[in-house]
Formats: sequence, C-alpha cells, structure tokens
Amino acid sequence: MPSRSTTLRRLLATGKTVLACGAHDALSARLVEEAGFDAVWASGFGLSAVRAVPDASILTKSETLEAARAMVEATTIPVIADCDTGFGNAINVMHTVQDFEAAGVDAICIEDNVFPKRCSFYTGVRRELAPKEEHARKVAAAKAAQRSAEFVVIARTEALIAGWGKEEALDRARAYADAGADAILIHSSHPGLEELREVVAGWDRPTPLVAVPTTYVGTPLADLRAAGFQIVIYANQPLRAAVTAMRETLAGLKAGETTAVEGKIAPLEEIYGLVGLGDLRANEARFLMPGGCDASAVVLAAGDDGLLGELTRDRPKCMLDIKGKSVLERQIEALNANGIKDISVVRGYAKQAIDLPRLRFYDNDRYAETGELSSLGVAANDLEGPVLCLYGDVIFDESIVGRLLRAPGDVVLVVDRAVLDLVRGDHVPERPQDLVVTEEPPSSGHRFVPSASGPRVRQIGQRLDPAKANGEFIGILMLSERGARSVVEICRELEASHRGPFQEAPALARASLTDLLQEMIDRGHEVSCIDVYKGWMEIDTFDDYRRAWAELR
Repeated sequence: MPSRSTTLRRLLATGKTVLACGAHDALSARLVEEAGFDAVWASGFGLSAVRAVPDASILTKSETLEAARAMVEATTIPVIADCDTGFGNAINVMHTVQDFEAAGVDAICIEDNVFPKRCSFYTGVRRELAPKEEHARKVAAAKAAQRSAEFVVIARTEALIAGWGKEEALDRARAYADAGADAILIHSSHPGLEELREVVAGWDRPTPLVAVPTTYVGTPLADLRAAGFQIVIYANQPLRAAVTAMRETLAGLKAGETTAVEGKIAPLEEIYGLVGLGDLRANEARFLMPGGCDASAVVLAAGDDGLLGELTRDRPKCMLDIKGKSVLERQIEALNANGIKDISVVRGYAKQAIDLPRLRFYDNDRYAETGELSSLGVAANDLEGPVLCLYGDVIFDESIVGRLLRAPGDVVLVVDRAVLDLVRGDHVPERPQDLVVTEEPPSSGHRFVPSASGPRVRQIGQRLDPAKANGEFIGILMLSERGARSVVEICRELEASHRGPFQEAPALARASLTDLLQEMIDRGHEVSCIDVYKGWMEIDTFDDYRRAWAELR
C-alpha cells in the first residue's frame, strides 16, 4: 500500500483536481475523510480559533505540530499542514519540515507574510510581505530539508491580499516555483474568480496551482478546474458550521428545548463509532487479562403508577432515598460489586431527577402510555449481550447478580420461591405479582442447595392461577448475546406487524417484560431461571417503602 505522501504525489501527477477540506482537530479530520475528500487541511485559522485566539502567529510550532500529528493518527488520507510563515527564517523552516515530516504529515504550506502573520481576511490590520528572495530561500531550504522525495512543499503568496496586484503575484509565484515548490497557492479575498482567473491566465510554469475559495466559495468546482487549479482547499467551512450548530444547540438547551435539540444533534452511537469504540471493545477482549465482567445492565425506570403519592411527586421510584442512598444507587452498588460498570437507565417520569454520574441515559417520553417493553426498545442499542435487564424499583442482594452471571442459558430469570408461602395461603397481595410456572417444581424440604441453572420456565404473567405457580419473577433477567439478539429481533418484528392485544396486555405498546417473555416461550425459545429464597424487595407501595426503611442497613 502506498504511503499517504505517495498518494498525494500520484494524485497531482494524474492532473486530477485534489479536494482538501479544513480540520481543526482529530475528530473533524476524521469527518473530512468520512466525507470523501482527498486530503485534510490542518487549518491554522481553525487551530487558532479552537484555542479562542486570533490567527496571528500566536500558536507555537509545537502546538501546531501536535494538532497535525493527531489528525494524521486519526485518518488515512494525506494531511497538509498550514505552517503560516514556517515559524521563523529559512533555518527554522528546515526544522519545521523535519518535525512535520517525522509526525507523518504529508505536505506543508508556507506563506510570504512577515512574522507575526495576520489572517488573510482580517481587515484594518497591518499587513507586510517578506521580500520575494527571502521567501524563495525558505522554499529552497524546505526542499533541502525533507527526507522523503514524496513530501510536498506548497508555497503561498499573499500579494493579491496585500493589494500588490496581479504582476507581483505572478512574479512571486514564479520565484517560488523556480526555488522548488511542489505547488503554488495564490491567495485571494476577491468575492469572485475574476481576479484569480487573470493571474492564472499568465501562469507559465508546470507547477500545480492551489485555490482556497473562502470568499469566492460560490464559484463552482468545475470553474475552478477550468481556470487551472489542481488543488482546491475548503479551508474553514467545517469550523464555521460547528460554531453555528453549537450556538443553536446551546440556545435550545438554555431555553429548555431538550427534546427538540436531541432530534438535531448526532446520536451518541455515532460519536462512539467515530472515536473507535468498537476497536476498543475488540482489543479489550483480545488482549486484556480476564477479570471483571463484560456484561452490561439496563435499568427500566421510566414508569410511575402513582401508588407512592407525595413520595414520588418530584422524583421517580428509583430515586427514593432509603437511609441515605436511593434505590438506583443501591442497584448500582450491587452491579458494580459484580464487575458490571456499563449501566444504562431508561428514564421517563420526572427524568430530570435521575442525574447520577457514569450512567448512560435513554428517555421514554411516552412513559404514561407505554409499558416496560417500550422502555426496553428505547435502549435497544445497548441490548448486545450479555446484559442484565432489571426494574428500577427493585432492591436486591448483590449475590443474586453473581449467581445470574454464572448461570448458563440465553434468557435467565431470577425467580423467588419464597412467594409460594404467600400465594398459596390466605394472603392477599397488595399488587399483582409476576407469577411463574416452571418445568420442574422447586425442591421441597427445609434444606436444599439451588442449582446454578434452574428449570425451564413454562408460563409467566400476572393472571396465572396462584395454586399452580412455582414462584415469582423478581424483575431481574439476564440475556446472553444470542438471547439479546433474539429479543431485539422479536421486538422489531412485533412492532412492524402486531396489532391488537398482546399476551396479557391490551396492546403491544402497553406490554410488560413478562408479556415478552411469554411470547418467547410460545415461540419455542428456552427461558430458564435461577432460584432465590427472598433476598430482595420491591418498592411499589408506601408499606414497601416503610419496610425498606425498617429492614435495610
């Protein structure tokens, strides 16, 4: 595979118009490559702007070099660095070439402004040009310093910007080409192509010409080609677009228009892709020592049934305080204790109250008219497996998570067998329970050791006959990679085609996790369970809340 410098040289040799676009950091450089440009222009204007300083030789060579190096590392296309005046005289320019070439930069551009330079488009500032012979010597020094024959040196003249006219621009351009420049950039601030067209008409050297259509941006690319420009650099448009977009987003956030803003900005998953999260995960799996846990967790905390009254007037159940810690904080501690650090929370009711750090948030803004299955669908991007899914109002012993992580199976539920003492007696539950019928009854007797993997689940739901139930689903389940894939596929299929009631729900939108699990069982998917005997509690009513305060430490 040819080097990037070789690629740039070959493009110039073919006579093809080379399209470059300005970048101000590594991420914008990656976006330039993603858009299909031939090269990245490491813009001096952009690098200065992101430091909130004028483009006036304020950044040092080291700062410019590090920014260009980051762009090289983030891309696979040639990078052309805007090196202003070369950071000094001809001797300094030689070191500049060596440093930038060693950093992987494929070309530099040096201009004939005097130090400290001023941006070409700043009005009302003092502007002087270096003597033609002095800049020609800089170009010759740059060519003498390069180690690879493929490295490209672009010489730029500001004669038109300074108002010195067409003949001066041509005279300087010829001198720089004769000194060995690989391309000549004749800069112009004219709003049209007329001024440059006249200059190009008098060009009598084989050296390629470079255009930077900032003020004459309305000129079609075809016209630039026809005029004779072989390199076209859109130098600062991405930076200016980013400023406009950020202002609009910030204004919307300040005004509280968070939903509208979210619809206009890049999803987090796009950013994850741009920064190489997939490679990180693959390399962690390949090279890191075993340890911790590769599972993630999704907490479903969107709903509000109103049973807790004033306690949840301004917060969801998961944020209820119990002796100094919220329900969600207690869940996070239990998950973290088992090595699960990647945790997502689906919010809905009073979502602004869920603001704990190191969590990823998804919002189900239709929480009042949808059920748990809809909330799970909102977080579908995180259902890659292995993944724990749990209700946001359940407190549980951390050992339950450890057993669940070790259990084989693609879909594994946590089932409490202690509930049998209640559902088969005279006890009337305060709320509907997620009852479970398993393939095999639980072990009888006072002493038994639960197996790592319990029996298969045959039925699950809130309308089962308590006399036939074997236990209660506590609201925590584990999906393997294959199990998670099956869940996502079934949900997409149902959303596309299902109409009317769904299992125990009046409609698919109102479905719960138990409805989904019963659907999977009906379709032949194996759903198994692990057995627990107490060790958890649900905060669903005021009595539950009072009991939690009494029993938890």
